[in-house]
Amino acid sequence: MARVAAAVDKQFDLLLSVPDDPRAELFEAMRHSAIGGGKRLRPLLVMATARLFNVNENCAIRAATAVEALHVYSLIHDDLPCMDDDAMRRGKPTTHVAFGESQAVLAGDALHALAFELLADEQTHSDPFVRSEMVACLARAAGPSGMAGGQMMDLVAETTTFDLQTVTRLQQLKTGALIAACVEIGAILGHVAIEGRKGLRGYAHDLGLAFQIADDILDVEGDEELAGKALHKDQQAGKQTFLSLMGLERAREQAQMLVNQAKSHLSIYGEEADVLRAIAEFTVHRDR
Repeated sequence: MARVAAAVDKQFDLLLSVPDDPRAELFEAMRHSAIGGGKRLRPLLVMATARLFNVNENCAIRAATAVEALHVYSLIHDDLPCMDDDAMRRGKPTTHVAFGESQAVLAGDALHALAFELLADEQTHSDPFVRSEMVACLARAAGPSGMAGGQMMDLVAETTTFDLQTVTRLQQLKTGALIAACVEIGAILGHVAIEGRKGLRGYAHDLGLAFQIADDILDVEGDEELAGKALHKDQQAGKQTFLSLMGLERAREQAQMLVNQAKSHLSIYGEEADVLRAIAEFTVHRDR
């Protein structure tokens, strides 16, 4: 994880060199948000999946950086006053606090565009069909059938009571869709046919739900200093979460069951999938 984080930071440092013109503050805001901090779990998922199929590491890290650019965009916009209104992210001031609200919106927009620019670039992969499939995959994960749709449901949850099935659907879109896209993109890079991705898709589905249950537990039991952001916000907003609907012990059991189930989807792979298995365990045992 540390090695992938360093590689992603290096990519962002190269891609976001600050120009000597009036756009400088935009690039500074993008760098503030994208470089340093964060678990880099999503890039790691791309890299670990690509490794199963012996994908060139330079191709994989560029695709992984694209996914992280999209993720960072979502965090910038999620933190805005019109959304969750958070002041801290990854242990430092959120982008709108550090640079201003307009600058934060533009930084998010620019990182969103950068994600697709990277995936469409020949340097990321020489095969145009691979590039176009990755672009389509990430677009689905970002749009109304993915993160944006899940975020809309999350806004509705502030004034509406959701049952467990609806909360599960919300989190599958808001969090799970991008996690699934990471694994899918790794397989696309490896030229794996759609019918050959069934196990990986099952792994990603269960991992995404386990990740969110663990997040809900951390929001109640976690340490804000370790998390690098404000906690207890869902509880204060009165939102239904896995924890509020299932209770602490049942939520823990469900998360571990999902992790075990996720790993079982990797049974056709040998030790080359051990990083993916370790990611699944890390998901429920992390402290941030």
